[in-house]
Amino acid sequence: MAKAQQPFWLGGASASMAACFTHPLDRTKYCMQVLASKQPMLKAMHTFAVRDGIHSLWSGLSASILRQTTYSTARFALYDVLARQMQQRTGSKLSATETIACAGVAGGLAGMIGNPTEVVLVRMCSDGVKDVKQKYRYPNALAGMVRIGREEGLGAFTKGLGPNIVRSILMNVSQIAVYTSAKRQLLSNKIMQLSDGVPIHIAASLIAGTVATTVCAPADVLKSRLQNATSAKGENPVGRALIG
Repeated sequence: MAKAQQPFWLGGASASMAACFTHPLDRTKYCMQVLASKQPMLKAMHTFAVRDGIHSLWSGLSASILRQTTYSTARFALYDVLARQMQQRTGSKLSATETIACAGVAGGLAGMIGNPTEVVLVRMCSDGVKDVKQKYRYPNALAGMVRIGREEGLGAFTKGLGPNIVRSILMNVSQIAVYTSAKRQLLSNKIMQLSDGVPIHIAASLIAGTVATTVCAPADVLKSRLQNATSAKGENPVGRALIG
């Protein structure tokens, strides 16, 4: 009996719920990327909590949820559409190459769709490590998007678009392709003899997540610095982001 196909929006909804719990880690990550900090993440998180209060670790949560409802939903939906079209053409399960192609295209397009929310997210999260005069002080994600559009123009929503597309392609390919491959390898391992259940999904997810985070780190840092930057006249924001 074939397994029921899960709706694509379930991935976006799950990612949005997960963001409520993982946001302190993301917020700390963005602060460290903007500052080029070499401090261990847990130590940095403890510093922020002691200095600004534990509630500060959730500042920018509205932007994180908005990002997940757009970017994550889009990448799952696009991958679902592309994978189905590919399967209809070939009449068989996707090969590794086909899976990578579908995941890459879906990730790139989703990165374009979600870039405006990424800009707001990075700015709201990095406010915690800025001087008072440099803070954006967006009360929430939607208000932040309105202010960016009014004060900086629609072009501001494309900041860091290139690195974000690269990051999104790498993220989607490494997550989906590595997860599928890892799960297949674990199930075919005659020594472990595991069945398709929760342990398999957890193990494959951990492998895929580790690979994705490692592969995407350089593009993620460059993206965050570009999206946070407000370059003065005559400055090269890409150069500034690269040299820190």
